[in-house]
Amino acid sequence: MLAASTSGALAGGRPRLAAIDWAMMETAIALGHMPVAGAELIRYRADVGQPAIPPDVVDLGLRGAPNFELLQLVRPDMILSSPYYTQFETRLRAIAPVLSLTFFAQGEPPLPRALAALSDLARDIGDVAAGARALSRTEARFDALSVELARFNDRPLALIDIGDARHMRAFGPDSLFGSTLARLHLTNARSQPTAFSFMAPVPIETLAKMPEARIIVIGPPPPAARRALRGSVLWHALPPVAEGRVHVLPPLNPFGAVPSALRFAEALVQALKRGPEEIA
Repeated sequence: MLAASTSGALAGGRPRLAAIDWAMMETAIALGHMPVAGAELIRYRADVGQPAIPPDVVDLGLRGAPNFELLQLVRPDMILSSPYYTQFETRLRAIAPVLSLTFFAQGEPPLPRALAALSDLARDIGDVAAGARALSRTEARFDALSVELARFNDRPLALIDIGDARHMRAFGPDSLFGSTLARLHLTNARSQPTAFSFMAPVPIETLAKMPEARIIVIGPPPPAARRALRGSVLWHALPPVAEGRVHVLPPLNPFGAVPSALRFAEALVQALKRGPEEIA
């Protein structure tokens, strides 16, 4: 967190923010403070897309190897980082004050941290009112979506990302999507931690232990996986598949902040209302 003197300096006008971390970038955008620069924007636009980044925002290069010379030329008032990039802390602080917030901690639900980040960042850029507005708007939207989803709380939801015909990634309560599910008053079929740091794949037969669940596939499976699943006896024997309880969401950012959590919730409503889909 920044010192009070720094916060006061930023309160005089709109700060020039540069974001190394995508979750911090999303948080700034949710507050109405679009960064003047961000890392890895080409991939962000391709893989995440929303919230949209205007073309005039400077691309600082890879998150794991940002262009420090370009960052200095941007003249940021504050650099938004996270504990993933502590190796750059000294070099970043030589350019501008750094705000580093933790969104993902082993075994803890990320959504409360993402919500708190709205107030934390708003305070440190001297725009507390923006934080209050964003938090109120977000909680109201979650409440409304929870009402829309109430009729689907009869079954647990298995949140997965299919890598190939034999492996998937399952999102537990310590994932952004899993903790958002809890905020929506829905039950996660997976109670075990996600091991989010590595998004470790698990065998697809793990779904056999969730016979009552609705399967929520986050992002369409790769074409090769679809073809292999089409001929997979195991896949078609899974009760949720055999009984038509598979729903597909668009690609979403599992390491985002409040905007990604809201996009997941909105997409979940749409997918469940649309009905089951065949992916193989």
